[in-house]
Amino acid sequence: MHGVHQLLFYDYVENIVERRAPHREAHLAYGSAWKEDGRLVAGGAIGDPPTGAILVFSAEADVEAFAAEDPYVQAGLVSAHRVEPWNVVL
Repeated sequence: MHGVHQLLFYDYVENIVERRAPHREAHLAYGSAWKEDGRLVAGGAIGDPPTGAILVFSAEADVEAFAAEDPYVQAGLVSAHRVEPWNVVL
């Protein structure tokens, strides 16, 4: 996993666990499609209960396009997001 990647940070709305239920299957299927073709390396929620998520993408991936089409974003479950480059050295 050495090299340059992109990190997508999501901030979730309150009560995300309850509110995500109708959209979770579509969100996971969407992420899985990106993972299968190598654009998405890994991802998951952070916090307990979740307050957000971090997703790791290849350097070439169009992360803003991913976020725009993510069912969680489209359903208003993500209150903010940002993309940061990540230079993995270890």
